[in-house]
Amino acid sequence: MSQKVLLSSKEIHIILHRLACQLLENHLSFENTVLIGIQPRGKFLAERLNKILKEEYKVKQIDLGFLDITFYRDDFRRGEKTLEATKTKIDFLVEDKNVVLIDDVLYTGRSINAALTALQSFGRPKDVELLCLIDRRFSRHLPIQPNYRGRQVDAINDEKVKVMWEENDGEDIIYLVNR
Repeated sequence: MSQKVLLSSKEIHIILHRLACQLLENHLSFENTVLIGIQPRGKFLAERLNKILKEEYKVKQIDLGFLDITFYRDDFRRGEKTLEATKTKIDFLVEDKNVVLIDDVLYTGRSINAALTALQSFGRPKDVELLCLIDRRFSRHLPIQPNYRGRQVDAINDEKVKVMWEENDGEDIIYLVNR
């Protein structure tokens, strides 16, 4: 197994600021917009964007939530290993809101499909957008495309994108791993 650095900490920092600016441009005060990180890995990206928007761009109030999609996945009972659920935390209404779903890697689109289904349990949003840090554009199984993307990666199927966050893994770095 070999791995090469896809994005360094500095490059991730630049991309996060660009994504925050794009969100700010489209949603201004975030008065009618909520950010929802898809558990488990989208949570770190959502928290980081929330922090940048509040601390560096002085957005006063942003509703931030986290959505667990474990039991909505179409492969829930198919694998050999048991999937473990994480915690959903959405303590605001999504009814008639603009929802930005956030995940680290967009691969087949199945996780986003599960997230859209799970989101319906919390109401009917006015609009749903997708933000992802890495878009593996040639691997889609479903017709799902991001509204905001950090970087597009053309990885073949036996390659994996491994996103590491300082909060969880001790450093910000993204690898392309050959299995």
